[in-house]
Amino acid sequence: MIAIDEPPHVRRIDTDRDDAYAFEIVGHITSADVENLYGLLEGAYEIHDRIDVIVILHHYEGFDWQAAFKEQTMIGKTHALRHIRKYAFVGGPGWMSSIVSIVRPFFSMEIRHFELDQAEAAWEWIGAAPLKPTTPDEVKAGV
Repeated sequence: MIAIDEPPHVRRIDTDRDDAYAFEIVGHITSADVENLYGLLEGAYEIHDRIDVIVILHHYEGFDWQAAFKEQTMIGKTHALRHIRKYAFVGGPGWMSSIVSIVRPFFSMEIRHFELDQAEAAWEWIGAAPLKPTTPDEVKAGV
């Protein structure tokens, strides 16, 4: 078995709606994390023309700004503009709310920032809920 130096910073959260996608991001966001996130979203666009997205940021430690200007990232941003109805950002640094307010008029999607303690309100806003993770015992019991 090969040991992984560092776990991925992006984790998908299952939701109660097929067209609602949720992600948890922890720590420093790398170029690989951005590519992973856009790759997951590209898969969603293949299934649904329009989706709602919630991204929950925990323990934010920075962002690889070079990732923002990579060709693949630019393509991902362009596709997002065509496919996302509502985009909720939860948590993150204090300046996140200001950035969302500044860029909101330039997007066709509805976009909002919520503080980490407002995560439930963010879920309500996109009209979805996280599914409880299934434990190995629940899988064995057929739950």
